[in-house]
Formats: sequence, C-alpha cells, structure tokens
Amino acid sequence: MITTAEVRSAMENGEIIEDYPEDSRGHTCLVLGKGEKGRPIHIVCSPKDEFLAIITAYIPDPNEWSKDYKVRVKK
Repeated sequence: MITTAEVRSAMENGEIIEDYPEDSRGHTCLVLGKGEKGRPIHIVCSPKDEFLAIITAYIPDPNEWSKDYKVRVKK
C-alpha cells in the first residue's frame, strides 16, 4: 500500500524523470519520489489549470529500472 502522505511527500520532494507532452490523456509526467523508509515511488500525474491530477502511484520493479529508479532498463 502507498499512503496519501507518501504520495504527497513524493510529489513535494520528488523529481520528474519522464515527460509525456503528447499523452492521450493530455500532458503527463512520471515523478520519482521517496516513501516511508526511503522506498522509491513512481507517480504518473497530469498538470491541469487548477489542480494536479494523480493518475497512478506504484512501487517500481527493480528489474525494470536502473538502481536509482530513474531510467528504464532495456531488456
């Protein structure tokens, strides 16, 4: 489980690692932040005029990401 507090903290202190300006949902981006005990959290979000839409939040699979969870690993 990812708590609301973890998502808020990750969004406030995280960094954009991927940007999707042409996404079918509108401009979206992938943010990497830290959760409880420093665990990595990825959040897909979409900035709107009056709010930030959180699309999903997940714990990234270490087999699919670099050790710092910033770059996708090609298989």
